Amino acid sequence: MKEIKVPELAESISEGTIAEWLVKEGESVQKGDPICELETDKVNVEVNAEYSGTLAKVLKQEGEDVEVGEVIAEIDESGSATASSSESPSTDTPKEETAKEDSQAEESKESASPSAGSKDKVIASPATRKRARELGIDLSEVQASDPLGRVRSEDVEQHAKAPSKAQSSNEKKASQPAANEQTSDNRIEREKMSRRRQTIAKRLVEAQHNSAMLTTFNEIDMTAVMKLRSERKDKFQEKHGVKLGFMSFFTKAVVAALKDFPYLNAEIEDNEILLKKFYDIGIAVSTDDGLVVPVVRDADKLDFAGIESEIMDLGLKARNKELQLQDLQGGSFTITNGGIFGSLLSTPILNAPQVGILGMHTIQKRPVAMPDDTIEIRPMMYVALSYDHRIVDGKEAVQFLVRIKQLLEDPYDLLLEG
Repeated sequence: MKEIKVPELAESISEGTIAEWLVKEGESVQKGDPICELETDKVNVEVNAEYSGTLAKVLKQEGEDVEVGEVIAEIDESGSATASSSESPSTDTPKEETAKEDSQAEESKESASPSAGSKDKVIASPATRKRARELGIDLSEVQASDPLGRVRSEDVEQHAKAPSKAQSSNEKKASQPAANEQTSDNRIEREKMSRRRQTIAKRLVEAQHNSAMLTTFNEIDMTAVMKLRSERKDKFQEKHGVKLGFMSFFTKAVVAALKDFPYLNAEIEDNEILLKKFYDIGIAVSTDDGLVVPVVRDADKLDFAGIESEIMDLGLKARNKELQLQDLQGGSFTITNGGIFGSLLSTPILNAPQVGILGMHTIQKRPVAMPDDTIEIRPMMYVALSYDHRIVDGKEAVQFLVRIKQLLEDPYDLLLEG
C-alpha cells in the first residue's frame, strides 16, 4: 500500500478541508490524476495521485480538516494490474503475461488525459467542480465546449439552465433537510461555515484586536472624474479593449498619496516599521464565498489601461473561483468599494498586516456650496480611511485623504502621470 499525503501548499497554509473526493474507493487511478479537492483558507486545490493503482482506502472524509503531511488515503499499486488481468482469461505464459501487463500500463499512461467524450474522467478545475456540486450537477453529463474536453464553469452554468435530470436531482436535494441540521426547531437552519469564511472571520477580529484602528472621513466632488471619463471612455475602450472605470483613478491617486505619506505603505514587525518601496494594491472583491483581496502588482508602473486590465482579470478569476495563491499574497495597501452595493458610508477594517485601507462609497448628488457662495448639485462620494494609529498619526491620515481628494477633483495630473 502507498500512502497519499496532503502536499505542501504554500508557506502561509498548513491545513485545509476535504471538499470532495473525485475518485471513490475501489476505482483505479493513474499517477498524476486528481483524486480529491482540498479547500484552503484562500483557494481550492486538487491533490493528485503520486502512484498508479486502485484507491484502496479513504482515511479522511469530505468535510474533515487535514494538515499538510497527513495521510488521507491509500493506493494499492497492484490493484490496476489485477483488475486488468482478471477481466479476461489468458493462456499466456507468466513471462508473456508480464510483458502484456507492461504494455497495457504504457497504453493506460498514454490515455491518461481523457477526451471530450470520456465519462469516467472529467477534466475540470476545482472551481468548476465546486460550482457543479452547488447546482447538484454530475460533471460527466455536462457537454464541454473546450475542444480539449475540459469542462469549464460556463459549461456548468449552461447545463443548469437547460431542463435536465440534473435539475430534478438538484430540486430533490433542495427539498431534503440538510445533513448538518442538528436542531428540532424547523425555524432554524444550521449551516457550517466554510473554511474560507472561518478564516475571514478570524482575521477581521484579529485586525481589530491587534491594531489601534481608527477611521477618518472626507468627501470628493466627482464632477471632474465623471466628465473626463465620459469624454474618453469610448476611445479608451476602443484602443485598450477595457472600460475606463473609477477604480483606476482611485488606484492612481492612492499610489501618488502613498509616495507622499510612506507610513501608510508600511507594516509593523515586532519593534520595527517596514517601509515598503513597492506599491502592490489590493482590490477587495466580493464573491459567493466571501470577500477576497487579489493584488495589482507594481501599480505605480502601470498606466490606466494596465490597471483596468489587471482589475478586470482578477475580478473575473475571483468570481469564477480561479484565483491562485500568488494572486492573493502580499499587498501593501487595500482599496474596497462598498459603493457598488449602495453603501453611503462605512468604516472598513484593516487587511492585516497592512496599516491602511481606503473605502469608496456610492456617488450621490447633493447640494454643494461653491466658492462664490452659489449652490450647485454635484455628484459627491464619501471616502473613508481606516489606519493603524500605532504608526500613522491622525495628521498624516487626514492629509493623505485630503491629497486623494485633491488628485481626484483635478484628475488631469493623474492622466499625465499615467
